[in-house]
Amino acid sequence: MRRSDRLFDIIQILRDGKLHRAQDIAERLEVSVRTIYRDMDTLIASGIPVEGERGVGYIVREQITLPPLNLTPQELEALNLGMAIVAEAADPDLKAAALSLADKIDAVLPTETIAEADAWKFAVYPFADAARGFTHMPPLRAAIKARQKLHLTYRRIDGTLTERKIRPLHMEYWGRVWTLTAWCELREGFRVFRVDLIEACTALPELFVDEPGKRLSDFDPNP
Repeated sequence: MRRSDRLFDIIQILRDGKLHRAQDIAERLEVSVRTIYRDMDTLIASGIPVEGERGVGYIVREQITLPPLNLTPQELEALNLGMAIVAEAADPDLKAAALSLADKIDAVLPTETIAEADAWKFAVYPFADAARGFTHMPPLRAAIKARQKLHLTYRRIDGTLTERKIRPLHMEYWGRVWTLTAWCELREGFRVFRVDLIEACTALPELFVDEPGKRLSDFDPNP
């Protein structure tokens, strides 16, 4: 597993707001406790409000808003799309400005950011990759609002393509990486998909209603 993917998985584990021991996280991700300690130091250095210490455990506190503005998901998406375009420009001054702006955004969105202070930013999740996922935002948002099932062609982290029929429930932003929480009918369980890894997204002529066990309120990020 790439370190960037492991850091993302740690954020997924901590997002429930509960205290987690490094030993338990290490066993779940099949790495050493020493590796988890280093990863926690990286997340803390990046501005993510991870609290705790070695031998006790780690926890992420309640999310905060972007001061002095409170952005909607759509406004945040538009801001990131703009940075994606500028960051790919040939003008070095504009590219530097986009990098600087990204740093400032990451600094005030700690619980929604998985970017590492220096090494884990554009090198791991470059704007070009993030922008690729933006094309799927309109149909995803529309399907969530209409409660419409979707067919996804999804490229897993190992590169394998998979076909999924899902009930889209919720989207979240994690520092230039958007995720989609859904009920997967293939796996008969909740799944969190990275939007930038979605290859194709097609709305199906099927609507869904709330069913016990399949609602967003039933989702447990750490089953």
